[in-house]
Amino acid sequence: MTTSNDNRKLKIAVLYGGQSGEHDVSLMSSASVMEELDDSKYEVTPVYINREGQWSISWEMLRAFDVVFPVLHGPMGEDGTVQGLLMLLGLPFVGAGVVGSAVGMDKVIFKDVMRAHNMPVANSIVVLRHEWQGASAAGDAEKIALQQRDIVERVTRELGWPVFVKPANMGSSVGISKCKTPADLPASMTEALKWDRKVLIEAAIAKARELEVSVLGNDVLQASVIGEVRPRREFYDYAAKYLVRGEEESELIIPAQLTEDQAKRIRALAIEVARAADVQGMTRVDFLMDGVTGDIFVNEINTIPGFTSISMYPKLWIHSGLTYAHLLDRLIDLARER
Repeated sequence: MTTSNDNRKLKIAVLYGGQSGEHDVSLMSSASVMEELDDSKYEVTPVYINREGQWSISWEMLRAFDVVFPVLHGPMGEDGTVQGLLMLLGLPFVGAGVVGSAVGMDKVIFKDVMRAHNMPVANSIVVLRHEWQGASAAGDAEKIALQQRDIVERVTRELGWPVFVKPANMGSSVGISKCKTPADLPASMTEALKWDRKVLIEAAIAKARELEVSVLGNDVLQASVIGEVRPRREFYDYAAKYLVRGEEESELIIPAQLTEDQAKRIRALAIEVARAADVQGMTRVDFLMDGVTGDIFVNEINTIPGFTSISMYPKLWIHSGLTYAHLLDRLIDLARER
């Protein structure tokens, strides 16, 4: 399905850049995608979206393409907004549709969907901007201090310490902090609220192992081998994913060192998670394993996962027997099939 009926090359538009805090990650991912797309099969056109939301071509011009390949990470690209536009234009596109994209982007909604399907997730609470900072810049300082104290007490009572503080609608660990004590929370909330009005505060899993599975398919889903990330930093943050090298570089173990039963369960659970979130095309499902009890928790999904040369999504498929170029072929086939 990688060529059209008249055997001409398929015209592929690769959308990249975008308005989110993951703009630079998109540049790296899209460069890898465009380098690996087979030029004997595809006529590839890069379509850049700058940080202000201006496109290098008009939306109407997208109608000239056979398939659109969004390589946009984060809000205004991975959250269903661009997917809705492409559906209105009647264009096949790679990756999840509107619902799956939106659910996958919003960590709070995603956790609610997982709980509704009886999936194991870590305990968490949600804090909105006005609950932490007050309803206006001129809010009553004493009242705000009382609200913040109440939130700290709630975290202590319901979650314990340490916790992770996460903006609800960001990826690539942008804006995420680990709080070991109540004194760490104010700075972490300030950072998270730079990126979103809604913050997820989540209990840390004891001695957590970070496990990842790549999922591929529309209605019939396949799961890759399982990979493990062993960060040498405090956790697998933005810098660990994209910036640091040498002694601080995270270790990627593929396949993860698991028993046969553990691996079978996690791969099956990855497919259940993708189905529950109504994801088609591709997603990477991330898990946390309690290093003490061995319990598995669903952490998050990424409906447009990183596609850089060091990213887990393509690496896991490569270790499962699918080359990077053939993975891209398959994703384009799935877009046209859907």
